[in-house]
Amino acid sequence: MAPKRPNRYIAAMTSVLTLIANPANPALEPSTADRVRAALGDAGPVAWLAPGIACDIPFAGLAVDLAEERARAAIGPLPLDVLAQPAEGRRKKLLIADMDSTMIVGETLDIFAAEVGFGERIAAITARSMRGELDFSQALKERIAILEGCSTDALYKVRDDMQPMPGARAAVQTMRRHGARVMLVSGGFRIFTAHARAMLGFDEDRGNELELAEGRLTGRVVEPILGRDTKLETLKAEAARLGLDLSATMAVGDGANDLAMIQAAGLGVAFQAKPITAAAARARIDHGDLTALLYLQGYRREEFVG
Repeated sequence: MAPKRPNRYIAAMTSVLTLIANPANPALEPSTADRVRAALGDAGPVAWLAPGIACDIPFAGLAVDLAEERARAAIGPLPLDVLAQPAEGRRKKLLIADMDSTMIVGETLDIFAAEVGFGERIAAITARSMRGELDFSQALKERIAILEGCSTDALYKVRDDMQPMPGARAAVQTMRRHGARVMLVSGGFRIFTAHARAMLGFDEDRGNELELAEGRLTGRVVEPILGRDTKLETLKAEAARLGLDLSATMAVGDGANDLAMIQAAGLGVAFQAKPITAAAARARIDHGDLTALLYLQGYRREEFVG
């Protein structure tokens, strides 16, 4: 039997690697965690955050990129997300989150367009914009111009039918309960962001404004348009207002217009993201739901709210 390591040994573990499965498919077995731990070499005991779903493995002596490489080799094809990071400062004090296809299911503008008969035309432009092939502001103006004259009735139907992404409520409300400020910052429209804020428990929402007249869309967006640069500026400004270093912040999104804030945040997470975003983000969630944001910060399942 291996000798029990003293507490000072565990304290010397300067980094931590987190393994995360989707709660709907709890595929993380103790044998897998042990295999990863062995691959890391100088590692402490496995700490379970949620049995079958998430665990932490403290380690020292490896660069985080190399630790992730070894972990992925050890887990093979299992549907698990992996992140290695410094152990200190994991719990963030500010979350800036995208809305469409991140905190809620689907793209609200695409859903609205489908309701009024322009679905394929609008969705094609949205997809190109999210892949970074089109300027976001110009793509938004182009899509809204196509929808000129459409009734606002469909807007309210889409708003009322919005569904949260699995784990969204728990992620937002848990961080807020533990003292973090949580903000929804979207290139979508405030008719939707305000509803998502209330539904999920955000402190504040920011989004674009549609120009409406006599119950119909005019085909114009109210300037200035909130896009990629605004999301980054919001992250920096809010961190400064709260007296936080950017290392104490988290950002999450899926599209090209989220990339700047994801790269600037202390922990930037690409959630089920488009290829350009996933490739450039430090942290990726490809398999888990949004409770992964909590596990990445070392929260245990019993600490969750909602």
